[in-house]
Amino acid sequence: MRLVLGLLLALGLAAGQQKLVGIYVHQHWSYHRPYAARTWTLEDWRGYAGGIHRLGYNAVMIWPVLETIPDPPTPSDGAHLEKMREVIDMLHSDFKMRVHIVLCPNVAPNAEAAKATFEKRRFFYSDRRVDPGDQAALDAMLGVRARLLRYVAKADAINIIDSDPGGYPNSTNRQFVDILVAHRKLFDRLRPGIELNYWVHAGWPAYSRYYETSQFKSGTEPEFLEAFKLLAQANPEPWGLAGGLRYAPKAGLTGRVLSLNYGRIEGEPSFPMTNFGGDAAWQGGKDMGPRGVMGNAQTHCVQLPNTFAFARGAQGIPVTDRDYEAFANDLIPGRGALILQAWKALAGTSPGTMRATANEVEAVPASNLKTGPLRGLLFGSPSRFLNDLVLQLRLRAAAEELYADTTPSRLAAFAESAERWQRRHGYENRWHWPALLKALEKFDAPEIREAIEPVIDEKGFDHVRRHYYLRETMTPRMLAAMKAAAARLQRSAP
Repeated sequence: MRLVLGLLLALGLAAGQQKLVGIYVHQHWSYHRPYAARTWTLEDWRGYAGGIHRLGYNAVMIWPVLETIPDPPTPSDGAHLEKMREVIDMLHSDFKMRVHIVLCPNVAPNAEAAKATFEKRRFFYSDRRVDPGDQAALDAMLGVRARLLRYVAKADAINIIDSDPGGYPNSTNRQFVDILVAHRKLFDRLRPGIELNYWVHAGWPAYSRYYETSQFKSGTEPEFLEAFKLLAQANPEPWGLAGGLRYAPKAGLTGRVLSLNYGRIEGEPSFPMTNFGGDAAWQGGKDMGPRGVMGNAQTHCVQLPNTFAFARGAQGIPVTDRDYEAFANDLIPGRGALILQAWKALAGTSPGTMRATANEVEAVPASNLKTGPLRGLLFGSPSRFLNDLVLQLRLRAAAEELYADTTPSRLAAFAESAERWQRRHGYENRWHWPALLKALEKFDAPEIREAIEPVIDEKGFDHVRRHYYLRETMTPRMLAAMKAAAARLQRSAP
């Protein structure tokens, strides 16, 4: 039976499945509900799943962040694990959606992990890498994972990424494939038939070198082909590739590929801002692998237009302004034109248009708001959704004004607007905003330079660890630095 499943999977026909159109629900980052997925209630999950199912999605990929759950789990971890069990059951029974779970290959909790709740735990404060050459350490990690994976054992597939995070100094593809095979044996003990997918990302050898040198460079074609060859020889059926379409044909594995078109809906990690315009999301859905396609978002309740566009691309349906307006009316009936106006203003460069549109959106009486068939995408609050647009529009207006006039007063105004929006969502991690960074370079502001690129004295893996650790708090440090620099520069102005 396993051989038959493997042959069908290689042909992209496993169990007669239709091609997957999926969305990745990434639970790494800790911030406020409903912006961070790790804070969602079961009803939040049900509403979101109902919304994306209506748009044409038939699969969800979830990172439950089992890697930093301590042993034994805290009460909050226990509640999270039970919720994940219920979410998988709900996605299967209520929406007939397939469910993929994400795992990192060799990440385990450190002593700090038990000091925080699941909702507040910072990943890079709480993780460590397990040496793949230390069999006893690997066995201990797998033993803990076996207990945690029981909660998600009804998932259809488990995708194990090759990097970011994953890897170990001086480690080889052979050791990575051995880790995959060890997980295959673990899955068979949990529930035979769980699909194992190798998530093809930067490459295990590439991240192993990164941990050695602290200089990142993606993996090479020969390295990926070596990993594919070793995995095909091990043949841990049922198995596939999540990503890797660029290399799979040369290994004869094209039919096993599920495309992961990362960053088309939203980059990750990124400061929450609604993306609109262009065809990146639509094309990301359209560029489908033999087994389907997955998109990703970090702040799902903010990225609704691109989530819609990705689904349209996956179905080969064009998306126009009229379609966006109809989509917005299915969120809040009668407000589609105004919502579209706000999305278009956010994607523009006119601060006057942004502020005028913000005023229009803000003037909508909350008592008059009804919700449409896509109400689940609003996470229970149409007024919160509209107010988020107001905060973003005013922040974008302040940004455009700063780009045009890099003075301390403009910097202070931008920092105030950014802080107001940040207080709403609570995101603290990496803030990569190229136009903003270019504008900030024009200030004589060592505070800002240190917040953007802190000096790290450590070398090798310790450098990488420190880099990730600091990224967990970049946004509040950036806000504080901009405010301090603006105040200092205003005081010293002639």
